[in-house]
Amino acid sequence: MAGSRIERSRALWDRLAQRYDRSIRPAEVVLLQDGRRWACQHARGRTLEIGIGTGRNLSEYPDDVELTGLDLSPEMMAIARRRAADLGRQVELREGDATDLGWPEATFDSVVVTLTLCSVPDDAATIREAARVLVPGGRLVLLEHVGSDRRVPRAVERLFDPLSRRMMEDHLLREPEPHVRAAGLRIVHAERRKLGVVSRVLAEKPPVEAR
Repeated sequence: MAGSRIERSRALWDRLAQRYDRSIRPAEVVLLQDGRRWACQHARGRTLEIGIGTGRNLSEYPDDVELTGLDLSPEMMAIARRRAADLGRQVELREGDATDLGWPEATFDSVVVTLTLCSVPDDAATIREAARVLVPGGRLVLLEHVGSDRRVPRAVERLFDPLSRRMMEDHLLREPEPHVRAAGLRIVHAERRKLGVVSRVLAEKPPVEAR
């Protein structure tokens, strides 16, 4: 069952790759604003971006970040590869499943996830894997659209969620913060924007001696 879901997701994002940048731009202007820059500026050292997609974050990372990008869709990553070349940005790109990362524990200093938890098959498993590959003291940075903490916007999200999941595998009601805590990470910054629909979270993996 999990394998078939992964294959469906890969086929969907391969199909959307060529028009993704154009379609996401209005939402970035209205909802995200400087969110991509905020997320990437918290990255440091060896950084994994889960769901790198077409590489829309590439220009926002500090120059000294050693970047690896993971995505399920080869077509999306082909665009990211071209974007990295145009920017002169060194990045290792790997095809893979966000819920089952292939790296050993404590591989990365930072993990960045932007607009990905809404579409992975299992957001809790994705966060657990992100926590696993972080070094002690490492950072998890999330920028996501989530279930609003306000009654009216959440009611609207609930109304459209079944259609969104069926058409785009886009979950409108997910809330990552409980999964971040359950994975053993400490949230050091969390805020909601745009009527509670956009979430920014910065969390840290406790040092070994503090666990």
